[in-house]
This record gives sequence, structure tokens and C-alpha cells, in this order.
Amino acid sequence: MGHSKLLYLQFKVNYRNRSTTFVAEGDRSDDGIRSALVEARPAAIRARLEVWEKRPGSIVVPEMSNPYPPPMPQRAPSCYRHPDRVTFVSCNRCGRPVCPECMVSASVGQQCVDCVHQAAQTVITPARTSRRSGPVPVLSYTLIAINVAVFLLQAVNPILKFQLALVPVLVADGEYYRLITSAFVHYGLAHILFNMYALYVLGPELERHLGRWRFAALYGLSLLGGSVLVYLLSEVNAPTAGASGAIFGLFAATFVASKRLNLDVRWLVGLIAINLVITFMFPGVSWQGHIGGLITGGVLTAAYVYAPQDRRSMVQAGATIGLLVLFLVLIAWRTTTLVG
Repeated sequence: MGHSKLLYLQFKVNYRNRSTTFVAEGDRSDDGIRSALVEARPAAIRARLEVWEKRPGSIVVPEMSNPYPPPMPQRAPSCYRHPDRVTFVSCNRCGRPVCPECMVSASVGQQCVDCVHQAAQTVITPARTSRRSGPVPVLSYTLIAINVAVFLLQAVNPILKFQLALVPVLVADGEYYRLITSAFVHYGLAHILFNMYALYVLGPELERHLGRWRFAALYGLSLLGGSVLVYLLSEVNAPTAGASGAIFGLFAATFVASKRLNLDVRWLVGLIAINLVITFMFPGVSWQGHIGGLITGGVLTAAYVYAPQDRRSMVQAGATIGLLVLFLVLIAWRTTTLVG
């Protein structure tokens, strides 16, 4: 066997507990056998052998398994009521995924039908109440009743409106009651209907918001403020009547109080603007009474609603008394100029 050219060599290598048989063909020399063995092995094993042959010891190195298995692909979320329907929308209350069929539009986002049903069962139905809450606005309704009663008395005794109307020359002669009574006299049905409707709409809310006594002061001083400006600026022989001065005071008071509460006042601005246009466009309308009541109501209500918390009572009382004193001084001055 010394010079045989072809030799068949069978060689076994243990790899991962498996026996692999390699058949090498080549020269009998050690280098030939070694080369045949290396070439006969798979590429992965040949690479390992070439590295580990340079070291002493075994040339077989077991391959380590991966301690971290590859992550499983995440499953797409599906509707909790219909698992076969993929969805990426969740209920805003419980967080469960819902499909379009199971979602209900809410004030904020989407909710599932179960949460909507549960919320509907827990809602407490409030007791039936009136449209307006709070104490009954007795003063507002009383003022309406007095105006209507005086108007009915005028129908029975037409001369009554001349006996109660504001005539500056007669006020200067000592009939100061006309500054107050003129606000309860009206010239015609349309006149009283407009004023009483405005009082019915504005009065109760202001009375509840300000309180009965502050509302009484507001109505009375607005009435007086309009009468004082008429007494100062109108013709001395022209009779004036109507609750318009007090009503314009309520307009201004509603505007100021609404601004204090950050409410929308655009509708009220438009209403006041329309009434001011009517005031200056149509003859026979006392602009002095309207403007006097408007200014008085706005100033007094501002003192009521913007008064500091620690001095509220003092500021409110001071504003009420201060306006009353101012009006009395103006009345006395005007009387002096007319009589003198």
C-alpha cells in the first residue's frame, strides 16, 4: 500500500450529537489526508475547524443556542364584541377597542355601547322645576300691577294722567310728587305694553341677582334719574310721563351685570341701540328721561356688582345714598332757577 495513488478514508466527526461521515480522496501523505478531510466537510464546519485547529484540544465546538427567542408578532387589536374585526379606535371611558358598529359618538371622543348604556342608567332625572329658579320676584310683579292699575284708572278718569304727569313748572311750584308719579302714567296702550313687557323680561332676573332691596333702589333711582334730567333740560310747560326712564335703567343694569358674569351681551347692545334710535328719531319721545335712566342704572349697578368683597355693603350703600343726594341737590338747584 506504500505507493497507491487513491485512497479512501472514512472519517467521523461528532457534531451536535450527530455522526457525520466524510469520504476523502487524495494522497496518503498527512497533508493530503488533512486537505481531503477539510474539503469534505460542510462550509460551516470547515470554518470552525480552521479556527480551532490552531489551538490545542478538541476541534469540535458545540454551537450555543439563542437564549432570547425571536419576539412573536403582535396581534392587531380587534373589537371586544366582534373579535374578527380589526380596529384601532378605543372607548374613551373603558379603553376597550371598538369597531364602527359598536362605537357611539359622545361629547368628547367615542364610547362603546356598554358604557353609554351604563351611563344612561346612572343619570338621575332632575325634578321638574320652573324655568327660573330662586325666590319669586314679588317686587317686579308688583310694579307691573301698579302700572296696569294706574292705566286702567286713566281709562276711567282721563284727567288723571295730567294730574300725575311731570310738568317742570308745576314741580317748581311745589308738586314734587310728579317726579315719581309720572313714571306710572302712560300715553296709550302701545306705550304701556312695551314698558311692561320689558319690565317683565328684565325685572325678575335682576331682582333675583341683586336682591329685592337693591332692585328696588335700582328701579327707584333710575326712575328718579330720568325725571331729574327731564326737569333740568325739557321745556317747562311740556308734560312727560311713562316708565321708560326706569326701563332704560334696567337695560343698563342688565348690561353691566351680564358683563360682570362674562355673558353674551350682543343682543342687549342691539336692543339698546334700537331704542336709542327710536328715542332720537321720533318726535314726542323724551330723550332726557331715557338717557337719565340709562346712566343712572348703569352707574348704580356697577357699584353693586363690582364692589370689593371686604367693603361691599359700604360701597353699595354709599353709591345709593350718593346718587339720591345728587338728585336732590339738582332738583333744588333747578327749582331755584325756575322760581327765582
